[in-house]
Amino acid sequence: MSTSEAQASTVQDSVAEVWYLKDVKYGLKDNKQTFKVITQNFNGPCSFIAICASLSSWPTGGQGMDLNPVFTSPTAFRPGGAGGGELKLFQQVGIKLVHGWLVDPDSQESKALDRAPDYDSAASLIAEVDHLTNGRFVLPEEENPFVTAAEAAGSSSRSAEPIQPVASSSSSTPPVSSSLSQDQQDKIADAIAVRDFLDHTQSQLTYHGLFQLASTLESNELVALFRNSHLSVLLKVDEPEGAALYTLVTDQVFLREPSVVWEKLEDVDGGWSTFVDSHFLRANPAGGDFAGQTAEDALMAMEMLEQQNRVEAGIEPSDQALARQLQAEEEYLARREQEAYLRRQQRLQEAKSSGKHKKEKPEKKKSKDCIVM
Repeated sequence: MSTSEAQASTVQDSVAEVWYLKDVKYGLKDNKQTFKVITQNFNGPCSFIAICASLSSWPTGGQGMDLNPVFTSPTAFRPGGAGGGELKLFQQVGIKLVHGWLVDPDSQESKALDRAPDYDSAASLIAEVDHLTNGRFVLPEEENPFVTAAEAAGSSSRSAEPIQPVASSSSSTPPVSSSLSQDQQDKIADAIAVRDFLDHTQSQLTYHGLFQLASTLESNELVALFRNSHLSVLLKVDEPEGAALYTLVTDQVFLREPSVVWEKLEDVDGGWSTFVDSHFLRANPAGGDFAGQTAEDALMAMEMLEQQNRVEAGIEPSDQALARQLQAEEEYLARREQEAYLRRQQRLQEAKSSGKHKKEKPEKKKSKDCIVM
């Protein structure tokens, strides 16, 4: 690396370590005080933000954490690192760490997840079955000879029958089940159920998990929520309609939006989420309500709205502005599709890597929002 490249890298690192502070009001009823909230820039660090926003700083939080949620309890984690130092950190500072990535005990995946109860063991099972089937298990759905009965019928509903491997329609590929023992076939059936659960819970949040969080958390208690490979501050508020869950908004794109303080969790994918202010009243940000979107998507949506406003105000020629707006919309849609594809490929790659490096320290699991190992 040349001297100029090294200097440029140092400057970039310095910029990436600047985290801006936002003033928000927090407290019960009329006893609200002004607090500083650390906003998130570039690729993190959400773990550092979650802890700082709740209590105090942690100098190594920006490098990521090794967390491994258990699918049967909102407070259970099994970190792969030696000694579980990540969990001890939260325990020592008195911050409860929770997640909502829970399997419904009445669902058909529940029994399989009893045998693969956390993310790492689920990924290891998928990797083991992929090896058992000579690399034919971890494949794109259209090429995969192992699908659930509901998937084979083209239905998104759960089948009441036990999950069984379905052989590929290709006559050139002999059924794998013909050369496997009953125990191996049972393991494949478990892996299919586990894969189905992971495919349907890519946001790492389920409705059963939302219900458990709303019913078990104490009111007005700040906790750290693990969701979508991201850590954020979660708060339960008792409202006339019942308990409501809110996450603290720390995306830097909303640094100068004083009315955007909390995001209400209404569903598992953010489609019904809304922003509220420090009084938990619906926010009216200048650029519109972009709840449920990432900071990058919200910024792009705001730019598209500003472009449209410039056209309506006659600031730019309509033809040129329209072309820019259409281009922005195409890029926005393409980006969403690419992100969905990359998330699936990353999960498949993690499953394969887990099988190859079971005895090694787990690698960092990266997301576009933050760094969580």
